[in-house]
Amino acid sequence: MGSPATLRRALALLAVGATALTAGTIAVPAAGTAIAAPTHDLSGVHVRPASFGHQSAKGRPAPLSTTQCVSQIGIHCYSPLQYRTAYNLDPLYQEGITGKGRTIVIVDSFGSPTIQHDLEVFDKQWGIKDTNVEVVKWGDVPAFDPTNPDHTGWAGETTLDVEYAHAVAPDAHIILVETGVSETEGTTGLPEMMDAEKALIKAGRADVISQSFGATENTFPGYDKGDFKSLTDLRYAFQAAADHNVTVLAASGDNGATDAMENGTDLYPYKVNSWPSSDPLVTSIGGTQLTLDDSGKRTAPDKVWRDKSGAGGGGVSGIFERPWYQAGVANVTGNHRGTPDISMSAAVDGAAWTYESYDPTSVGWHLTGGTSEATPLFSGVVALADQLAGHRLGQLNWRLYGMNLLPSQWSGIVDVKEGDNGWEGVTGYNATPGYDLASGLGTIDGAKFVHAIAAR
Repeated sequence: MGSPATLRRALALLAVGATALTAGTIAVPAAGTAIAAPTHDLSGVHVRPASFGHQSAKGRPAPLSTTQCVSQIGIHCYSPLQYRTAYNLDPLYQEGITGKGRTIVIVDSFGSPTIQHDLEVFDKQWGIKDTNVEVVKWGDVPAFDPTNPDHTGWAGETTLDVEYAHAVAPDAHIILVETGVSETEGTTGLPEMMDAEKALIKAGRADVISQSFGATENTFPGYDKGDFKSLTDLRYAFQAAADHNVTVLAASGDNGATDAMENGTDLYPYKVNSWPSSDPLVTSIGGTQLTLDDSGKRTAPDKVWRDKSGAGGGGVSGIFERPWYQAGVANVTGNHRGTPDISMSAAVDGAAWTYESYDPTSVGWHLTGGTSEATPLFSGVVALADQLAGHRLGQLNWRLYGMNLLPSQWSGIVDVKEGDNGWEGVTGYNATPGYDLASGLGTIDGAKFVHAIAAR
């Protein structure tokens, strides 16, 4: 997701195919163990990581402060400690709410061979407690090739996902599922991702699932004929999540109100939406732009992410009808599912520092943005809330829309009233008071939000 003319090209987020698959019973492998996955014919559907990209191809030896980024690079940049301050998470840590006893499952193609080392460097830089990432290789995961831009693009996504889920919930256990997506080998993306998720859910190994990838609804076979079976047949993991009270999150995308066509590069010249973000069983995570000082304090209100590199995804589904929990915002969504539900930091002008060493030619500190930053950030928040509640919260959307009826000082939901998500000539949606199709319900004050949602 993202502009093909800007950072998408730098990341080289190559497309991978997906088709429908009927669910089956699959054993969960031990950490690091590969298990064969079935092969499926390719369709025109492209699974794309929502990570928008690095600002510099060459890694920096050390991260810069926000002030230094603005003066030297021309954008804002933030550390995990600044996000903790901005989202008011420190009071939770002081209460002992750190995600302990909870598990975040992160699903990415190919993964990163250096994820444990890179996380440890990241933690040491910011004084965050280390954790051991459990890696599950699902399917025929090829040996990592640092000269393959598909591998390095997903490795960057993996690094962002793991480092920022951990930064928010430092004591949560992280399971990284690496899938063997490779278009040239004839394997597929979404079915094996859904297989892996369902297996971990049924094994009781997931409390919250973070998905930083998406495929445009319009690209699924049959869409133009009103036949949505190729997509709806893939929902079995989310149905299993609902049955087992597991929370599922997905990035809303980085192309504003539009998204990629079947070739994975060009954008539709009109409003579209993407799945799994558009699924009513999923909480869709949109993107905001934060303006923080070096300590993490806001110097301006959050607004919808739209800068010269991308914009937060949002809009109405062309497949799913409006779910019951959105009845109160029917004047905004109409008869269809609206996205996003809630938003977190995603702007490239406001990018997150990550440490990466999977590519020996660009080892060091990089800046990354996109709604796949927002999604792991929120996965950490869910892990905190699960710990406080003492149980899985499961599907969040009915809770979110119910909480939004309360005053902000009680709910911890903070309205985002500025900006829009127009992109590449497609007029987007404006942020307005209350729910909108650019920021959803808004963003959060972490301490208030976690207490409120854990109590519901």
